[in-house]
Amino acid sequence: MARYLEEPAVAGIRFDDVLNAIADDARMRVLVTLADGEFHPCGPEGLLAALHKSTLSHHKKVLREAGLTRTKLEGRNYFVCLRREDLDARFPGFLDAVLAGLAEVY
Repeated sequence: MARYLEEPAVAGIRFDDVLNAIADDARMRVLVTLADGEFHPCGPEGLLAALHKSTLSHHKKVLREAGLTRTKLEGRNYFVCLRREDLDARFPGFLDAVLAGLAEVY
């Protein structure tokens, strides 16, 4: 049975928190990886192999607490995905614009 880590409700996602969360190169690269909408393994090999495990954990926490990602726990394994539908409901068109801009860079 899967469990999910705590995340803000859709109405609680704040624009300033989202902007702060995506204003980091490593977190931008995580968003590009998650743009497919699928759950990805949370290990460094699954998202950003170049980052130390604790650094990657910090970035995943920032993204989750800002409301950008959802983290699922299955046994001892963590998986993360982009909360595309929730973000589109809260800030229509914003995520598509961000991902389009990031696709040009990464």
